Amino acid sequence: MVSSVHAFAQSSIGTYFVTFLAIGLAATIYLILDRLPYLKSEARLESVVSRESSFMFNNLILLASCFAVLWGTLFPVISEAVTGEKISVDAPFFNRINVPIAFGLMLLTGIGPLIAWRRSSMESLRRAFFWPSIAGIALMAVLAFLGVYEHPYALVSFGLCMFVTTTIFSEFWKGASAIRAKSGTGLLAAAVELTHRNTRRYGGYLVHMGIVFMFIGYTGAAFNKDVTKEVAPGQSFDIGRYTIRAAEVQQTENANYASQKLIAEVSRAGKSLGTLEPEHRFYKSSQQPTSEVAIRRRLNEDLYINFAGPSTDNTKAVVQAYVFPLVSWIWIGFWVLAMGTLVCLIPSKIRLSYARTQVVGVTQKHATVEK
Repeated sequence: MVSSVHAFAQSSIGTYFVTFLAIGLAATIYLILDRLPYLKSEARLESVVSRESSFMFNNLILLASCFAVLWGTLFPVISEAVTGEKISVDAPFFNRINVPIAFGLMLLTGIGPLIAWRRSSMESLRRAFFWPSIAGIALMAVLAFLGVYEHPYALVSFGLCMFVTTTIFSEFWKGASAIRAKSGTGLLAAAVELTHRNTRRYGGYLVHMGIVFMFIGYTGAAFNKDVTKEVAPGQSFDIGRYTIRAAEVQQTENANYASQKLIAEVSRAGKSLGTLEPEHRFYKSSQQPTSEVAIRRRLNEDLYINFAGPSTDNTKAVVQAYVFPLVSWIWIGFWVLAMGTLVCLIPSKIRLSYARTQVVGVTQKHATVEK
């Protein structure tokens, strides 16, 4: 239905693939309907302002994102079937739709840990959200003063990241401070002990922190820069704060491919940052060219240089340079998320167990603490 690298309909396995999907979908629907009484919750939402409702809104936001991607993917097929004209949907559509949805998801990530189960009072909400809100607004004000106001989405995203970060640190601070006051241990040891007592809760906070780091990396895309230049050996060009000088082009050949390597000297404010060596290869067996991109990775931004090959007159090098701010934070977020997931899998030092008893037809739960 959709032209894609994942489309199998025009291949020999198309029929088998559709059959597999149909069986899987039918089995899923049957299992849900058959077990529907067991899937119903024993409790009802008592208030919109509660932690239970935040989980529900979280699921609704994820569902909205799923629907937006599905609609954008299938819209060309639907438009062609209805009007006879195929209207393509590109990346800006998905960004316009999913960026606000992502903001809502990030907001709930910060709100969830701060509100109580069942019902929250306005006074408790005011106390819980005061400092995280102040921190987020303060960061937005500072960034706006520094010129980030030109990118309002980025400004909101950084503010939400600070809001969530403050909520997570406040949760660790309150719990660790209480343990430190009782045991006299250091704050870091108290935080480890706190996490060990309830690994699912505080491991979940680490997962949230990983998502915050990823959002920081995603937000950096608002400040991406790219330049494509034709430069002769010895010439230079600027991209952002960097000056790139094409020193020379080296040609090599082996049994697999012939290559041209560009020696690019990188400097910033007159200070040399070393050399990058992007390479353009032509493989003999497949008769296909490829590019080996040279990357300078840093916490604040990455510099990519691609040697696209010689110019049409064969006297210059075609160089593509990209500056991608904050990309490394996506990878940092991944490792923090992975660590939080592993913490969640560790059994808690203190475990809650629930015993169910029937009293006059009403199910009651009694919680006991086991060390």
